[in-house]
Amino acid sequence: MFTAKDVMTLREMSGAGMMDCKKALLETEGDMDKAMDYLREKSLAASAKKASRIAAEGIVDSYIHLGGKIGVLVEVNCETDFVAKTDDFKNLVHDVAMQIAAAKPTYVSKEEVDQSEIEKEKEILRAQAKNEPKPKPDNIIEKMVEGRIEKYYKEVCLLEQPFVKDQDKTVAQMINEAVAKIGEKISVRRFVRYEMGEGLEKKKNDFAAEIAEQIKG
Repeated sequence: MFTAKDVMTLREMSGAGMMDCKKALLETEGDMDKAMDYLREKSLAASAKKASRIAAEGIVDSYIHLGGKIGVLVEVNCETDFVAKTDDFKNLVHDVAMQIAAAKPTYVSKEEVDQSEIEKEKEILRAQAKNEPKPKPDNIIEKMVEGRIEKYYKEVCLLEQPFVKDQDKTVAQMINEAVAKIGEKISVRRFVRYEMGEGLEKKKNDFAAEIAEQIKG
């Protein structure tokens, strides 16, 4: 059904332990894609158990885009100073910093978004839908509005954004996988992003797209 080489391949792809990878392949009859999904689901469950624990250690990392055009500072917390000093944790934090530089989020999570702004946006979207040449039923309009709000969250909330190094997972999923591997609660506390000339009238360059391309490369 699967070989030892398959187990090693899955381990390299997922970062999960050898026994977890073997179990995933057993459960999914050797299907690599399904095994990856299985491990991701398990990592979500494992991170949920750690969610109530306190993460008061961690590091502040920076990322400066080539030429000094974009700068990011981000604080990511974990539970112990020991984990904060590991390469796995440092690499995770640096990935988060690059994500912020490339994808330009405004908030860490949905919970930070002002709900009064969301409700106001919903009202505008409802009004627009009702004023279309062919008005739709209210239940269809509500589904459209919720869909657009979810799209908005994916644009402005760091944890909801597709991870720039792997568009098939969100930043939250990427962090949850790290939680399962490292064994501690990990949370992004805050960040600040500066872009050269932001707010000034000048020729605009898509620096975020440049960063995303460099990361992919």
